[in-house]
Amino acid sequence: MTALAHQFPALLAFARIVACGSLSAAARELDLPVSVVSKRLALLESSLGVRLLQRTTRRQTLTEEGLLFHARVLRILAEVEQAEAMLEQRRDGITGLLRVTAPGALGRRWIVPAAAAFKDAHPQLTLQLELSDAVVDLVGQGVDLAVRYGALADSSLVARELAPNYRVLCAAPAYLQRHGEPRTPAELAAHRCIVIGEQRRADWRFDGGAPEAVRVDAAFLTNDGEAAHQLALEGAGIALKSIWDVGDDLLSGRLRRILPGHAIAAAPLHAIYPHQRNLPPKVRVFVEFLRERLRAAWRW
Repeated sequence: MTALAHQFPALLAFARIVACGSLSAAARELDLPVSVVSKRLALLESSLGVRLLQRTTRRQTLTEEGLLFHARVLRILAEVEQAEAMLEQRRDGITGLLRVTAPGALGRRWIVPAAAAFKDAHPQLTLQLELSDAVVDLVGQGVDLAVRYGALADSSLVARELAPNYRVLCAAPAYLQRHGEPRTPAELAAHRCIVIGEQRRADWRFDGGAPEAVRVDAAFLTNDGEAAHQLALEGAGIALKSIWDVGDDLLSGRLRRILPGHAIAAAPLHAIYPHQRNLPPKVRVFVEFLRERLRAAWRW
């Protein structure tokens, strides 16, 4: 590292002295005491081992070395100014790449249209959507933002609630006509259940006055939430799904809610991101945009 690496204030003082024509005028422009400006110039000349300015009581002139050095200093200061302007534009603008991950079904139905509208409003931004029901390591995979159901498991991340959500048990009318409708949670054990995950058995938990868990065996097992949704629509069994996935099917009658009097733990939609401090505008503005869109769409 050169002797000039820590001399930026001195370089700036030198440039202003030359531009203003005197130490006192430069001091006024920099809002510094004349003694401070004089000391910075002296330190700069000492570091370089040459005299940059010839000064008398009436005038100052650049030495030959000072003239050559001054031209370089002006270029350095211009580069610094351009670099600051670039960072300021990125800090205040919605530009660059925004990587977002979300569950598959939720992403296709709700996040994709929101992302398209956001891109129209911010044409300098590139949006990368990664839709998967798997929980993505945000920091390890360089993802800016995740949309997830439920509570935040990793305390090192930041969560912002986007919209309400609750889960429901549902089945197609055709299934209920063939197999009957369970009247209590315990009767679920005798029904064809559609389980999302990797384990054939799952505990479906209810949060009523007396919390209750029912262990069900999977008639169908899938790692894809949308596949579970389609299986329910086909009359294959009973599924446990987010209202965002099946709410409109319940309103239309394509699916019917099972055990509506037995509440299941709420799992609001959250935006998850790695850091709160110095949050990039593209993340902050997209989270707020998505929050407004999802809350406007809420109808269940």
